[in-house]
Amino acid sequence: MKRDSERSGIVRNFLFGIFNKEFLIFLFFLFLSGTFWLILALNEDCERELRIPLTLTGQPKNSIVTDINCDTLRVTVRDKGYMLLPYIYGDVIHPLPLSFKAVNKSHGKGLMTSNELAKQLRTMLFKSTAIVSIKPDHYEFAYIDGENKKVPVRFRGNVEPNGASYLDMLIISPDKVEIYANKDKLDSIKSVYTENITVSDLKDSTEMTVKLKPIPGVKIQPSEVKVEFYTDILTQTDCEVEVKAVNMPEGMILRTFPPKVKVHYSIGSKRMKEVTEKHFTIVADYKYLLSNHSKDLCPLTVQSKPLDIKNLRLEPDQVKCVTERQDKP
Repeated sequence: MKRDSERSGIVRNFLFGIFNKEFLIFLFFLFLSGTFWLILALNEDCERELRIPLTLTGQPKNSIVTDINCDTLRVTVRDKGYMLLPYIYGDVIHPLPLSFKAVNKSHGKGLMTSNELAKQLRTMLFKSTAIVSIKPDHYEFAYIDGENKKVPVRFRGNVEPNGASYLDMLIISPDKVEIYANKDKLDSIKSVYTENITVSDLKDSTEMTVKLKPIPGVKIQPSEVKVEFYTDILTQTDCEVEVKAVNMPEGMILRTFPPKVKVHYSIGSKRMKEVTEKHFTIVADYKYLLSNHSKDLCPLTVQSKPLDIKNLRLEPDQVKCVTERQDKP
């Protein structure tokens, strides 16, 4: 007990020593002057920009809004500093509802001027708060009455798998969306497209959400889709394919040496067993031989092949040709 009282005495003497007493007095007056300055500052007129979201209410079921010039107003207000604090840190600001019926409408467009917007804004502001400016200075939207149809979604972009992979499959979900517009516009739209995106060095199967490209005067629901990219590993393989002659005159046949060539190509491992020599057409063109009398070698052309084939190479890529008359039966 005696030691505790001695310790408390030492602390008390330290706190209330001459030096510490002056320091505490300094802190007190510093706090007092800071408070006084804050009161004066908050009593001054200040300006502040507020961001106020907009919501369109009371929309009839048969009226579809297709285009809106803004969904948020930037409103500059002036008031005493302490009156602006609730706007900044409180819950005074909330989405401003605009009645569909109250908006001036004509020829498929709705318009609300800055004066009309200011009148609506007054309902959520303090009486002492003055509105300095509203940006944008009007609220405008386009609407149509009940015309809609479903159209397919097309992917627009560039997908670059890494060297060892290729894009096996691309799935868009949903693959059809609902569009709303006037009848003439609806008839002219056959499909909608995603925004142009680039996917580089794609190694594994990937899924991403992609926005649909807006069309002026058209509402698209939903406005974004899920795109799934499925990759596969490229595998080197080959097969032998018979060479066919094209543009042969009647009564003539073309013999090639060799009659078959080896086709080297890369394909995804999942498809390797599905693709056979029947999926390739390799041709020698008789017209080439006619235009090159001194040559009996004809370059080969790949006339058809599976779309997902990569790095195709022929061995050999030209053949020796001999023309013969076809025996009459």
